[in-house]
Amino acid sequence: NTLTVCFSVGYSVVALNHVIDFKEKKQEIIKPVSPSELFPSLPIVQGTSKRIKVMTRLTLVVSDPSHCNLLRSTSANIRLYDIIAVFPKTEKLFHIACTTLDVDLVCINVTEKLPFYFRRPPVNMAIDRGIYFELLYTPAIKDSTMRRYTISNAISLMQICKGKNIVISSAAERPLELRGPYDVANLGLLFGLSESEAKAAVSTNCRATMLHGETRKSACGVVYTVKKPRKVEEEETAVPACKKAKTQA
Repeated sequence: NTLTVCFSVGYSVVALNHVIDFKEKKQEIIKPVSPSELFPSLPIVQGTSKRIKVMTRLTLVVSDPSHCNLLRSTSANIRLYDIIAVFPKTEKLFHIACTTLDVDLVCINVTEKLPFYFRRPPVNMAIDRGIYFELLYTPAIKDSTMRRYTISNAISLMQICKGKNIVISSAAERPLELRGPYDVANLGLLFGLSESEAKAAVSTNCRATMLHGETRKSACGVVYTVKKPRKVEEEETAVPACKKAKTQA
């Protein structure tokens, strides 16, 4: 039912999240469930003729530096996930996640006050490495206290990263917790993002995270092309000088 709502409000790609908290006992990284096993036929995105794309995501909640060793190792099951995210609980782990870990997303705690302050060097290094920071909006619509923490922690991050490499997602478990892309972009304004940055947080930045995950799984990288529109000045300079003279005469 939750995925059906995603299709109806206009999302074209959805990631199914598998969370592992190393504080709990008997936590193992299992193979991701194939979307074809869960959904025999994927529905069509509203307003298009394409079927929605369902991806797999692994989120590791780390509270001790020893938990990061699993990410450094070449685990066969980890490589099967499309997106790898890490949720650091301390400042030291946040620094490690930004500087050394091979992940796609760094999750920011929005349900309580952060026990540390964001530092510019690790955040800038994460941006240079193509890692994105994830903010959840579901806690902000559940409870007024968590809404205050969400906005406060988000603004603290924006003061350091200047709105770069931000992804806003839901982590919704029920259909009522979902909001449309335009509503989420409006929530981004409360988090300290500009209008263009808020739109990128639910569109182009999400696509860049997917491409970063493909690059992590491949040997070299991923190449994709974008058509660059020609400017009027470029078209004028492309005209030969002799034709310009005749036109002016």
